[in-house]
Amino acid sequence: MNRNRLATVALTALAPVSWGSTYFVTTQFLPADRPLFTGMMRALPAGLALLALTRRLPRGDWWWKAVVLGALNIGAFFPLLFLSAYRLPGGMAAVIGSVGPLWVAGLAALFLGERPTLRTLLTGIAAALGVSLVVLKAAGSFDAIGVIAALGSSASMSAGTVFTKRWGRPEGAGPLVLTGWQLTAGGLLIAPVALFVEGAPPALDGRNIAGYVYLALVNTAVAYWLWFRGIGRMTATSVTFLGPLSPLTAAVIGWAALGQALAPVQLLGMAIAFGATLAGQIGAGPSGTRSSGTRSSATGPSSATGSARSVEDLKTFSSTEGNAAELSMDVIGVVVQR
Repeated sequence: MNRNRLATVALTALAPVSWGSTYFVTTQFLPADRPLFTGMMRALPAGLALLALTRRLPRGDWWWKAVVLGALNIGAFFPLLFLSAYRLPGGMAAVIGSVGPLWVAGLAALFLGERPTLRTLLTGIAAALGVSLVVLKAAGSFDAIGVIAALGSSASMSAGTVFTKRWGRPEGAGPLVLTGWQLTAGGLLIAPVALFVEGAPPALDGRNIAGYVYLALVNTAVAYWLWFRGIGRMTATSVTFLGPLSPLTAAVIGWAALGQALAPVQLLGMAIAFGATLAGQIGAGPSGTRSSGTRSSATGPSSATGSARSVEDLKTFSSTEGNAAELSMDVIGVVVQR
């Protein structure tokens, strides 16, 4: 791995590492039981701020492309992740969501010509196994709707990654521009759902506001820009293998800041997931090349912006005291991968 690619991977990895802090911020700073409102507050203010900064709106077919990408990466991903986290037993949503690299490998083969290798498939399985050891709790009954929602959230984010890579970006529009478009579109899609499901916005104190500012600026605007920038410079599959860093970071923060114990099996899972993350970067094609078979966009350069994650991205869910440890671990573990 040359120095330029190593720098690209390291910068891109900061996105899922940042998303791993969402559980801590959400449970310690934000109002409980307002996951959709939190998702909207992460996406919409950040998107509008980037639009004001870049002063560029989509043109032509990029209006509908921005909406589609915003829906896949944020607007659909957040609600589906929320639904799965609250209907499945502890950690199960994270385990189902951790198959993101396998989703991306399949979609990239179909739409980008990035044929998955046996090593890619085995690495994806290892990543899912590692995440399961870190977050999986006591078994519980399966819920069909929850399973479908978890699979849907992972598929939505994976499709967003692949189509961002396929469509590229319009001439003169950098990753920051496309990040603003997608966050704004996704936030606008979540807003009416949040109002319908959760009602009027809650009253916010200074601590809540500080938490939302962090999520909007650092955890979303900057993190998603780094993530979408990485998608434009790396293969879709190698980017998505950085996703396990999110639940691993969340587990480390939970241990260091919240006093949550890490059992030996969780440490083993962390080692497996981290090893899979590293393996997913070895031998990947260099940024911006056709070595992986990536097709360039008909409307612009092959570099692109786009997927999330979160991922937790979403990782935006607060929970009550009674279910915080279990449900929050569900949410932080579902990545992008993402």
